[in-house]
Amino acid sequence: MTTGTVRVSRAEYCVIACAEAWRDNGEVLASPMGLIPSVGARLARRTFSPDLLLTDGEAMLVGLDGEPEGWLPYRRHLAMVTGGRRHVMMGASQIDRFGNQNISCIGDWNQPTRQLLGVRGAPVNTLNNPVSYWVPKHSTRVFVPKVDMISGVGYDSAAAAGPSATRYHRIPRVVSDLGVFDFATPDHAMRVVSLHPGVTVDQVREATAFELSGLDKPAYTREPTPEELRLVREVIDPDGLRYREVKP
Repeated sequence: MTTGTVRVSRAEYCVIACAEAWRDNGEVLASPMGLIPSVGARLARRTFSPDLLLTDGEAMLVGLDGEPEGWLPYRRHLAMVTGGRRHVMMGASQIDRFGNQNISCIGDWNQPTRQLLGVRGAPVNTLNNPVSYWVPKHSTRVFVPKVDMISGVGYDSAAAAGPSATRYHRIPRVVSDLGVFDFATPDHAMRVVSLHPGVTVDQVREATAFELSGLDKPAYTREPTPEELRLVREVIDPDGLRYREVKP
């Protein structure tokens, strides 16, 4: 697709969609996992979310140029996590219509067909601070009716666990290479927020193994501004690493 006379790639629409997940978050720690979410978080910090805190992934808060701004000891990191002051964007090997996420195994727990990363920090993340998801290849293998194992907690599972699980639980966005999704429905089932320009309704239906609301009159992911494109292409990701996740 083109903005004026400039062609915008699918990967760049994905960057914009990921960046938008951190809009109006205020002073929280952005924890992107993946190339495109990382570009999106840095773009958000440089533009409409200047109070975002970025980390080097180890022990330091960093500025726009990647230089250390401050120390982030593990105890402080944990305090931010458990108090809802962090917004993570994780990956998902499977995600279902209520936002349960699986990164542990595929198939029956007693004899899985594939071993993945393991549960890792997904339960703590999802119960203690907002968690969004990034899926670079939207398919029925990922968007499933019911995950094989719950790693990240979805809305139905949090509700079943009670108030202690729902206090900070929130899934603001799911971004894929086809579109943007949320859970702003009465039963917290996944719905379409926008499709990326060039994506059709049929493509999304065929790539999703459950019914999505919002496909009757979908909106489209917003166009990047010329300044946002310049920042992505010349400052944040001049080597085009975003195309490793979403091909041009």
